[in-house]
Amino acid sequence: MRFRWSRTVPPARSFRVKLDRAGRWHVAFAAIPGPIKAPGTGRIVGIDRGIAVSAALSTGELLTCPRLSPGRQRRMKRLQRKLVRVRRDGNRRAAVKHAIARLKAREADARKDWVEKLSTDLASRFDVIRVEDLRITGMTRSGKGTLAKPGRNVRAKAMLNREILASGWGILVKRLEQKAPGRIEKINPSFTSQRCSWCGHVASENRKSQAVFACTACRYSCNADVNAARNIAAGHAVTARGGPPLGRPVNRESQSALLSA
Repeated sequence: MRFRWSRTVPPARSFRVKLDRAGRWHVAFAAIPGPIKAPGTGRIVGIDRGIAVSAALSTGELLTCPRLSPGRQRRMKRLQRKLVRVRRDGNRRAAVKHAIARLKAREADARKDWVEKLSTDLASRFDVIRVEDLRITGMTRSGKGTLAKPGRNVRAKAMLNREILASGWGILVKRLEQKAPGRIEKINPSFTSQRCSWCGHVASENRKSQAVFACTACRYSCNADVNAARNIAAGHAVTARGGPPLGRPVNRESQSALLSA
């Protein structure tokens, strides 16, 4: 069987041939690459993961995981509506399901490629990478409930689950841990979006909208996701009273110190 080399393969002990749901054959070689060497610059970066912005870095970079193009999204909706109408035991149903699988596989391939490039870039640029300690499995759990206790806002919860999974939250941290072992630190996410990265003031009123952060104490303003990423980079996990988890006073760094991290 002929196949195309998509990359240089290091010495491998075994391989696996796989047929995916889109009807594509893949040859996977069992070869584990070595970790990426730390640059040794002492730089620290914080990553805030979200929906509108998949990954906001404490350096000010706003990164978005690629999705299907608008044209392919419209085609996906047409196919999904068509799938409901076709007979369950007909050949047309199999063809429609195959077309949907191909579109989903295209989106998954783009997401994996984005994660691989981003994780390699971060592991090469920074010595320490800090992320929120999120329980994604619990966050994306179904909200349907049971017949006796039906769930609330089930449709909205299902849409949120799809957006979280499509943003590559889990796979990004997994690949970072594999490429930069020992250099990934998970930070308690409590109130990182409400804490001012300039003065340390914590208030729900600081978060004006999804994209705007404006501190009510010192009037500092910036992108809300970047502000949260800078708190993560500084290793801050605060309580509702504004102090750290053990009740110690809040450390307040200058903005220049965070920007140099």
